[in-house]
Amino acid sequence: MSNWPGKFVIGLTGNIATGKSVVRRMFEHLGAYTLDADTLTHRAYAKGAPGYKDVIDEFGKWLVNKDGEIDRKKLGNLVLNDADAMRQLEAIVHPLVRQAAEILIKSASQPVVVIEAIKLLEGELRKVCDSIWVTTAPQEVQVERLMRKRGLNRNQALERIQMQSAQSAKVALANFVIINTGSYDDLWKQVSEGWKKIVPVASTALEDTVANKKFVPSTGEFTVKRGKPKHSSAIAELITRLSQGRRKATASDVMVDFGDKAYMLLEQDGRFVGLAGWQVENLVARTTDIFLEENVNVQKALETLIKEVENASSELQSEASLIFAVNELSTQEALWKKLGYEPRTPQTIDVPAWQDAAIESMSTGSALFFKQLRQDRVLHPI
Repeated sequence: MSNWPGKFVIGLTGNIATGKSVVRRMFEHLGAYTLDADTLTHRAYAKGAPGYKDVIDEFGKWLVNKDGEIDRKKLGNLVLNDADAMRQLEAIVHPLVRQAAEILIKSASQPVVVIEAIKLLEGELRKVCDSIWVTTAPQEVQVERLMRKRGLNRNQALERIQMQSAQSAKVALANFVIINTGSYDDLWKQVSEGWKKIVPVASTALEDTVANKKFVPSTGEFTVKRGKPKHSSAIAELITRLSQGRRKATASDVMVDFGDKAYMLLEQDGRFVGLAGWQVENLVARTTDIFLEENVNVQKALETLIKEVENASSELQSEASLIFAVNELSTQEALWKKLGYEPRTPQTIDVPAWQDAAIESMSTGSALFFKQLRQDRVLHPI
């Protein structure tokens, strides 16, 4: 713990499509505070941020879209095909990302922090890490994942993979290596075992705290617990039952979901009667799944469930909460207003990072409800 007293910082890296983000989310389930350095990079040159003018001065106004933001796709295509341009961009954004990471780490309440960065070993962030973890995957797994998630054809996927340095170069510098063969159960087992091996003191304390934490409202009718991968079968049954079969989930489906989100389980009289699926990404909480039994008091149930999602999101330094409600919940504006939320469209959210999150998570048929969780922006203006 050489950089900050009481903090243990894990640096997480690996080549494209090896499962870094999934592993980072698994660390969150174990109780760590995590941050995505690549997302911080985007934030560093957003309109109004310190890197915005420098990037335009370096590469030209042709990168700016009609909204005044730098077009990430144009910039990405430029630097991917020009090593000098990549170095110039990194010289602008890396110091800002390092600054942002330090702010987040210092203000995090969790003793274990995980930084995900594809170029962790090449930049300054490596200096703040106490342990380096590297994800690897067979090339066929990388290709399949790029084709499925990014819509690339096989040749395009191979080209992306071959543009990067060999996986063995990162593995040689790792303190712990995770081999991702595509099985979420196996991946979770490796992460859990590595967690206990690398941070044994924190592993017991954090996991117990997160697993047993409950919010009890004044009525005493409901309690909330954080869903864990070991609850995957119960969560799958709950989703299938509460959706009345409209969404049929299996334990395997839920394990896959754990690579992207977390679950809060609502309990009443010793049985689960509701759940919320949510995530915090780029300091924005997004609740995309809410299921409740028909006979529960909807206002009290939501008050309890959303309160705990907000508490957990605040622990991850979230600045805003976005709820994407469907079916009956999408029409109950008065109920959401009592909880501090207001109906919005993504275009009416004026903070770029929050708007991006809203656009990315908005689905057909859902209604967006917005609440600002804190007045002070954590990384303003970064």
